Amino acid sequence: MRSAMKRVRKEETIGNNGQCSKKQDESHKKDPFSILPLDLIVEILFKLPAAKSIARLVFVSKLWSSIIRGKDFTKLYLTRSFTRPRLLFVVFLNYMPTQFLQSFSQEDPSSDPHHRVNISPHRCHLWSFSPPVRGLICRQNDTTVIIGNPSTGQFLTLPRVKSRRRGLFSFFGYDPVNDEYKVLCMTVLQVRQRRESRVVAEEHQVFTLGAKQKWRRIECNHDHLPPSFTTKGVCINGVVYYYAWIKSEGSLISFDLISEEFNVIKLPEDIRCLVNYNGKIALASHSKLGALYLWVLEDASKQEWSKISLLVPSWTDLVVDENLYFNVRGTLSTGELIFTPTRPVRPFYFISFDIKENNAKKVVVEGIGDNFPSLEIYFNHVESPMVLSNVS
Repeated sequence: MRSAMKRVRKEETIGNNGQCSKKQDESHKKDPFSILPLDLIVEILFKLPAAKSIARLVFVSKLWSSIIRGKDFTKLYLTRSFTRPRLLFVVFLNYMPTQFLQSFSQEDPSSDPHHRVNISPHRCHLWSFSPPVRGLICRQNDTTVIIGNPSTGQFLTLPRVKSRRRGLFSFFGYDPVNDEYKVLCMTVLQVRQRRESRVVAEEHQVFTLGAKQKWRRIECNHDHLPPSFTTKGVCINGVVYYYAWIKSEGSLISFDLISEEFNVIKLPEDIRCLVNYNGKIALASHSKLGALYLWVLEDASKQEWSKISLLVPSWTDLVVDENLYFNVRGTLSTGELIFTPTRPVRPFYFISFDIKENNAKKVVVEGIGDNFPSLEIYFNHVESPMVLSNVS
């Protein structure tokens, strides 16, 4: 890189008479990186090992800051990141009041320099996160919502949700048409609800991530209540899907992030586990030693579902504990089905099943540690260089 910088300096600072002009010299002293061609700067940034390194470079110069903060650079970086998906763990420790985020290479976790970000100094602030959306995550603490970028270690607290109620549900997603991240919030009278309860979610509000944004009230014409212990929502192609009760009956709610409209989709079975199955929303049953079926939503407007039944016989060779149940977590970018244990195992592992080849493999993830009472794992996470700007 040094030789490239010297070569560019010589080509760009020598004039026709072979001497450096005073204006150029003053410009280089103020910003020595301005002598580099734009294409070279972008290529340097792309070759850095992690988005965290890129985020630090916003302080190098105004030019570098404008490049890194630009939407074009973020899109290009994400395009590359989608070809290198990662695993993201949210780990809860039992020997200190904290939790941390840690990511690994999805293809080969053992070959990765495990990047860790501590996120909470107090046990009272330990909260679950939403599934990652284009590299960003979202968590809720009472009426406070936080957006985070695990790749840069940056977290941003959104303005407080305007409500006197402490029962709050939040869902996170991305609007691909307007290139916007949005948070959907709704409130209830109490945090914990029962299926038979007549209480429904109210005060539906939306926050669009960006400077000088505020919570906006929107209308919902479908009375429903998301259970506090179920799915956090799955975002696919600009639509957030989540499970909810409508008059004690399980239903699938879809929220279009573009039109900001709600719709109700009738379930073929009352199953709460929602996953992304090859770009489609699916209902997944628990699985024990290979038995599995999925309901896949083929057409949301026509409410058409298809049922897929599978058997993974090779699990008996991979799993020692025959009483261990597994959750279906959807598919990888390669199309392989993923299964994770319903309780913590040490060392942690997951099962990857290739449907076409009828072959399963066990993937062990080293480097998390052994002293964790629980953890959350998300697949197909991508590194994002996005710098979270102040929203106030």
